[in-house]
Amino acid sequence: MHNFGMAVLGLQLWAPSVPLQTRIRWAWIAHASMALVVVAVGLWAGGEIGRRRAEVALEAQARNDASLNAALLRTVLEKYRALPFVLSQDSALATALAANDAGALDRLNRKLETLAAGTKAAVIYVIGNDGVAVAASNWHEQTSFVGNDYRFREYFQRALAKGQAEHFALGSVSKKPGLYISQRIDGSNGPLGVVVVKVEFDDVEADWNASGKPSYVVDERGIVLVTSIPSWRFMTVGEIAPDRLASIRESLQFGDAPLRPLPFHVVGTLGDRLELSRIVMPGDAGETAFLNVQVPVATTAWQLQYLVTLKAPIDAGMREARTLALLALLPLLAGGAFLLRRRHSLAMRIFREQQAREELERRVSERTLDLSQTRDRLQAEIIDHRNTEQKLQGVQQDLVQANRLAILGQVAAGVAHEINQPVATIRAYADNARVFIDRGQMGPAGKNLESIAGLTERIGSITEELKAFARKGRGAAEPTGVTDIVEGAVMLLRSRFAGRMDTLDIDLPAASLMVMGNRIRLEQVLINLLQNALEAVAPKGDKGRVEIRVASDADAVTLTIADNGPGISPKIREGLFTPFNTSKQSGLGLGLVISKDIVADYGGRMEVSSDASGTRFIVYLKKA
Repeated sequence: MHNFGMAVLGLQLWAPSVPLQTRIRWAWIAHASMALVVVAVGLWAGGEIGRRRAEVALEAQARNDASLNAALLRTVLEKYRALPFVLSQDSALATALAANDAGALDRLNRKLETLAAGTKAAVIYVIGNDGVAVAASNWHEQTSFVGNDYRFREYFQRALAKGQAEHFALGSVSKKPGLYISQRIDGSNGPLGVVVVKVEFDDVEADWNASGKPSYVVDERGIVLVTSIPSWRFMTVGEIAPDRLASIRESLQFGDAPLRPLPFHVVGTLGDRLELSRIVMPGDAGETAFLNVQVPVATTAWQLQYLVTLKAPIDAGMREARTLALLALLPLLAGGAFLLRRRHSLAMRIFREQQAREELERRVSERTLDLSQTRDRLQAEIIDHRNTEQKLQGVQQDLVQANRLAILGQVAAGVAHEINQPVATIRAYADNARVFIDRGQMGPAGKNLESIAGLTERIGSITEELKAFARKGRGAAEPTGVTDIVEGAVMLLRSRFAGRMDTLDIDLPAASLMVMGNRIRLEQVLINLLQNALEAVAPKGDKGRVEIRVASDADAVTLTIADNGPGISPKIREGLFTPFNTSKQSGLGLGLVISKDIVADYGGRMEVSSDASGTRFIVYLKKA
C-alpha cells in the first residue's frame, strides 16, 4: 500500500502538464479499483479457508458422533446377547420342553413374560425341535407366537446347526422389524429346541431422530436395517444383483419390501469411510448435500452411516473467515487511503504555496509605493492599541474593586445576621429593666442590666470571632459542652419568642457530652436552626412542636432539631445552602449557609429532610 502511494505521487511528478485535481481524481480511482480487487481476492481466499476449516471440524465432529451412535447400538446388542444363553442353561426351561406338560409350559410362559418386561425385550419365545413355538412372553396377546411354525426362519435353522445365531428380519406375526438372537437348548439326549430373544430398536431410532441428523445401519448386503428415517427402512445402498434380490425376497426376511435404492447419490469421497452425498430428504423438493460418515458396528457385520448437512456449517465457517479477512483488510486499505490523502494534501499545499509565492512576487512591485502609507497606518494602529490597552487595564481595576465590594457586602450581611439575635435580646432586657426601674424593683432591673452587659460581651465575642474567621478561615476548636450550647441558644431566643418557648421539647442526656468546636459559633448554628423551626410552627399555635434531641456514638455527637411545620418547598430545598436563597420576605438567606460552614469548620456535617409533616435538621459534630 505504501508503494502504491509512492506510485501515485510519482504520477503527479511525471505528468506536470495534467491539472492537479485531475491527477488526484485518477489516483483515487486507481486506489478504489485496487481496493475492490484486494477485497474480492481476500473474500474469496477467506471463504476457501473457512470452507476447509469447517469441513475439517465437521468431519471430526461427525466421526465422533457416529462413533457414539455405533457405541450406543453395540451397548443395546450386548445387553440382550447374554439373555438367550442364560435361558438355554435354565433347567426349568429344559424340563418343560422335555416333558411337554401344559402346566410346565404355562409357568414358562409367565416366566418369559416377566423376563421380557424386566429386560424390555420385544419378545422372548421358545421353539421346539419341530420348529413350532411352545412358549412365548406374549402368550396372552392376539399376536402370540405360541403355535406358530418357524422352521423356515434362518435364526432357527442356524441355531440348531451351530448352537447360536443372529438374524435381522421383519416379524411374520407382529410385522415389526427386529434382530432375532437365538440359542440352542441341549438336553441329555440331544437338542430340545431353541430360545429366541427379539430386539427392536425403536428407542435407538428415536434417540437418533431427536438429534436431527439422519443415521441408519446397513448389513453386509447394503440393506437398511435400523434408521432414524422410517421411510428408508429396507431400502438399499446401491443396486443389488437381480438373482440375489430374488433370493432375499423368497426368504421373506423383509416381507414384501421392494428393496429400492436410497434416494441419493455419492458426489465424491473425502477420505476413509467419508463420502459427499446429495440426498432427497422426505418432504424436501430438492437435493441436500450431506457428509456421509461410515463407522463399522463392532461384533456385527453391520455398518452405521451418519449424515451431517454441509450447507449451514460450511456457510457459517465461510462467513466467519470472510468477516475476519475483511476486518484484516479494512485497516490496511484505510491506511493506504490515509497515506494517499496525506500525499495529496502535501501536493496541494506545495501547489498553493507556489501560487502564493508567484502572486507575492508579482505584487511586490505594486506594494512598494504603498509602504509609507502602510507605515503611517501601522503607527496609528499601534497608538490605538496602546490606548485600548490602558482602557482595558482601567476596566480590569474597576472590576477587581467591584468584586472586593461584593465580597465586603456579603461579609457585612453575615455579621449583621449573626448579631441580630443578641441585639433583639438586649432590646427585650432593656425594656424589662426600664419597667422594673419605674416600679422601683432595682434587683430584677440590675439582673437585666447584667444580662445586657453579658450579651454585649457576647456580641463583641461574635464580632471578633467573625473577624477572625474572615482573616484565617476558621476558629480554634476546643472541647465544648453540648448542654451549654443548647442552653445558651435557648437563652438568646427566649425574649424574642416569649410565649412560644413552650413549643420546645428538649431532651438532653444526663451525662454532659463534649464536642470539638467554639461555643459561641456553635450557639449561632443552633440559634439559626431553632429560629427557623419556631417561625415554621408559629401558625399552628399550641399544636406547634419543636424537638431537640442529642445522641452519640464512639466518634460523633448527633444534634437533631425537628419541627412539625409545613416543611420546605422543593424549589427552596434545592438551593437551601445557597447564599441569599430564602422564602422569608425579610430574610437574607445566609443563616443556613453560615451554619453549614461553621459545622464544616469543626469537622462535622449537616443534613436536612423535609416533607408535609415537618422539617428535620441533623448536625453531626466530632466527639471530644
